[in-house]
Amino acid sequence: MLSSRLLNAAILGSALLVAGCDRESGQQAQPQASTAAPGNAAPAATGVVDRSRKGNELPDFVLSDPAGKQLNMQSLKGKPVLVNLWATWCAPCVAELPALDKLAATLDGKVKVLAVNQDSGQPEKAGEFLKQRGVTRLEPWLDPKNDLAFQFGAETLPITVMYDSQGREVWRVAGPKEWGDAETLALIAEAK
Repeated sequence: MLSSRLLNAAILGSALLVAGCDRESGQQAQPQASTAAPGNAAPAATGVVDRSRKGNELPDFVLSDPAGKQLNMQSLKGKPVLVNLWATWCAPCVAELPALDKLAATLDGKVKVLAVNQDSGQPEKAGEFLKQRGVTRLEPWLDPKNDLAFQFGAETLPITVMYDSQGREVWRVAGPKEWGDAETLALIAEAK
């Protein structure tokens, strides 16, 4: 029994030694291990502009609207596209929808603002939801299986990705952002 305790203590001590923190070195705590998929950068902090995937190609993905009309995202090349993934159950998503709608009006077609709903089950729900909130410039595109969220590596909603006119990613924001400020317009200008 004593040898079993000694063995457990030795294993625990070795594990602590291997995984120990170097706080006494005077430096900040060690960085946390990334949970990102191999080849991808770690996810950005909420609301922070992330350029780690700059240059990634616009997904070859087909969206649909509540009436069944389809949109191939590749067909959007030729002008900058701002893709926002949102859901009716996501409070930060809902809170930023009016600002995105206003941004779409400000950009007046020079940049396509594409709002892609991530709710599953009731395709008609997205359009009605937008209409009830006075959102008139954003079309209710659907991704009911969340395939696009998977392609984006989205760990949270909302997630917004800016593509340039060649269909290359410029930057992304995971989490909510204020879309009506001067910083936003400067960020969008990067895509032209």
